Amino acid sequence: MVSGQNNNLAARTYQKQFAGLAQAVFGAKAVFGPTFGSLQALDGVQNNKTAFSVKTNSVPVVVGEYSTDANTAFGTGTGKSTRFGDRTEIVYEDLDVPYTDAWNFHEGIDRATVNNDMNAALANRLELQAQALTRKFNKAHGQFLVDSAAADLGAATDVTKLFNAASKKFLELEVDVPIRAYVSADVYNNIVDLGLTTSAKRSTVSIDDNGVTKFKGFEITEVPDQYLAGAQVIFAPDNIGRTFTGINTARTIESEDFDGVALQGHGKFGQWILEDNKQAVFTAGVSKSSPSK
Repeated sequence: MVSGQNNNLAARTYQKQFAGLAQAVFGAKAVFGPTFGSLQALDGVQNNKTAFSVKTNSVPVVVGEYSTDANTAFGTGTGKSTRFGDRTEIVYEDLDVPYTDAWNFHEGIDRATVNNDMNAALANRLELQAQALTRKFNKAHGQFLVDSAAADLGAATDVTKLFNAASKKFLELEVDVPIRAYVSADVYNNIVDLGLTTSAKRSTVSIDDNGVTKFKGFEITEVPDQYLAGAQVIFAPDNIGRTFTGINTARTIESEDFDGVALQGHGKFGQWILEDNKQAVFTAGVSKSSPSK
């Protein structure tokens, strides 16, 4: 699939291959995947500002009362009234979702020094670039969730108190999809070590494996501190956002400066959550030095 020769062309492009690699690596290594879903990767994008458009509708659902009045739609009201009550027009608006950041890579593979098969080297470097891109996405997604949070629920030192407060918040919002708590290692270990999480109480916790999957109704995902943007916990429902990248190019091109090829790529990426859904995102223990608060 990947070749080190340009077959008498100025360059060979690998946009589709890199899009597939990025999606596969993202699926395996994206820490906020449950919230943002699978990576939407577009190869050879033409629009440098807008990633895609979504249909939105802000008209609330109104449940009315059906009329059985003799003069509504019948009798004196024939042709002049309806038993269904006032009609609300539903209009969906197009919302353009923009890219928010960019990425690029530029490497050189010299046949005289690579000490590996050219095809294998290129395939390996594309894989590693996809991994680096996923780590960049992880950081951006964590910062985006912290910036989007409706409120910070306070210190994360007392996890029982914190998760009780979060549970009440989501109950009042009537969120009816799985809710996840992305937690730091410190918070994760505090939950595992709690006397509340015992096998006698049928808790999904293993002291031997230092593992817990659920606490107080929340799915628990342990996240490296570098991805939490200064927070100790990020609460967010599953599948409320989207993440995407546009690949302008991913290519090899024969170099005039050395006996080999330059591996080049650049593109844009972003993430999106409907404004209404941001009401269901909360943080806890956000550092005062965090740039997001």
